[in-house]
Amino acid sequence: TGLALSLAQQGLKVGLLDIDITGPNVPKMMGLDGRRLNVEAGRIHPAQGHLGVKVISMAFLLEDEDTPVVWRGPIKLGAIQQFIGDVDWGQLDYLIIDFPPGTSDEPLTVAQNLPDIDGMVIVTTPQDVALLDSRKSITFANSLKVDVIGVIENMSGYTVRGKAPAGTEIELAAPGGKTIKVTSDDEGNWAGTLDIFKAGGGEKTAEEFGVPFLGKLPFDPGFVRGGDDGVHRIVSEPEGQSSIAFSEVVAQIQSRVESGSTDGGLEII
Repeated sequence: TGLALSLAQQGLKVGLLDIDITGPNVPKMMGLDGRRLNVEAGRIHPAQGHLGVKVISMAFLLEDEDTPVVWRGPIKLGAIQQFIGDVDWGQLDYLIIDFPPGTSDEPLTVAQNLPDIDGMVIVTTPQDVALLDSRKSITFANSLKVDVIGVIENMSGYTVRGKAPAGTEIELAAPGGKTIKVTSDDEGNWAGTLDIFKAGGGEKTAEEFGVPFLGKLPFDPGFVRGGDDGVHRIVSEPEGQSSIAFSEVVAQIQSRVESGSTDGGLEII
């Protein structure tokens, strides 16, 4: 969602395909709760979210947000194929495909039906349990000969800020029983970053597998609130530090895609 919005901020035409069939949540984060898809002449027309991003999701087909999708593999595959083949996206600069975690039916079906994708962006958090899944995703992409555009480390550090008399030394309690010390500047401002979910795991994994490390995104409670409220932080606070960090990561993705270092015509995340 953030990647699509960050690209759309630049005036690009962006589509966002939520391929999480059993747990679709992109419409909620895009402020599209309760919308329904329009079908004309056998073609599905996407809903339009913030900044003109076109969105397709299974959520648009459910009675309400509490309705479960209890489908076996073949039915899920049919829905994904329909989302790929029967949607009238119009002219797009980027199509972002948002997957659920794992390497099951969804990414396999997309890779088989869209052979010209630019590549895959792996988003992970720094802790070991999350990295296990991310490592599998890289291996999965390699087995399908899909380019790995890079790895993003999400929730990488939570910055605490405050004010105190200039030159005051503040001690902050950090995870694992550790402490960090910070000192307020001449204007009385201080800031310290706590590694709540460890640190560096995404970068280490990228280095180990020989794929680009695209950067770190901080832990920001505002992203959580924005997702619940349907207004992403990138939309509500485009000049905020978290939004700027996101833009820097997206710039790396664009550079890699637009330089021709990948082979296809779509982007997959």
